[in-house]
Amino acid sequence: MTDKQINPDWVAVDAGAHGLWAWAMQGGRAVAQVQQAGSNARDLTADGLRPALQDLTAGWQLGSKTPVVICGPLEGSAAALRAVPCTPLGESLPRASDAASPLYPVPGLRQKSPADVMQGGETRIAGFLALNPGWDGVICLTGPHSIWAEVSAGEVVSFQSFMSGELVTLLRQHSTLRPALAQATIDMADFGAAVSDSLSRPERLAARLLAIRSGHLSDSAAEGAALAQLNGLLIGAELAAARPYWLGQNLALIGAPEQTRLYVAALEAQGAPATVAEAARMALAGLTAAYRLTEG
Repeated sequence: MTDKQINPDWVAVDAGAHGLWAWAMQGGRAVAQVQQAGSNARDLTADGLRPALQDLTAGWQLGSKTPVVICGPLEGSAAALRAVPCTPLGESLPRASDAASPLYPVPGLRQKSPADVMQGGETRIAGFLALNPGWDGVICLTGPHSIWAEVSAGEVVSFQSFMSGELVTLLRQHSTLRPALAQATIDMADFGAAVSDSLSRPERLAARLLAIRSGHLSDSAAEGAALAQLNGLLIGAELAAARPYWLGQNLALIGAPEQTRLYVAALEAQGAPATVAEAARMALAGLTAAYRLTEG
């Protein structure tokens, strides 16, 4: 099938800090997909989404009546947040009232105490549960903001978010650690040692982070050690704070392979193995389940 022949019944969109994914759907089957890295749905309005999709999906035959189901932080969608405990998707998916065309934003989830918001993660959780019926346990969604979500009887009971991934980016780009972090490789032995150090003594995180710079200035750090230490220290501190979520639990990790492998290694070192699922596949499964709930 060539691009000019793609005439989807509906379009599935996963939007967030990672970028914009779109799938041309015929029923429950994806016939084409495109990705735009770095775009963020926070910059889009309901009516601005379709022109953005037209640019992204050149060659797809998208009419003004083609339904679009989207998950992620679309501007204005915060008003539709659903309080946990609740099912990831709810019982129906209403059409956005402020959109001229058929647009169905998947509502995110909110938690009162501690205050937290999930926008997009609920759809990936729904996709995982659709592909693994009856699964109970804790799901960690990796990314710029990782989310640990307790799932029981098909509901998200509670969740906790961490900005570990975003901190890695910020420290690599805008801190005194930047010269030490030029290498893109990660030595897994150094990563494991940093996880263990931070997990056992998370109160020393700020000092350990600055020690990365000192190791670079004294030329005592091996290649790949600095970035490994940075990731290990932040993930270790995250695991220390999220211990009630992962200790002794049935675990699943959803995310991009390059990041989930770090969480897998950190958790396995603590005797906590996890099932691994690819983020885009879970998002598509969740969006397909959401489309079945659309009204009208």
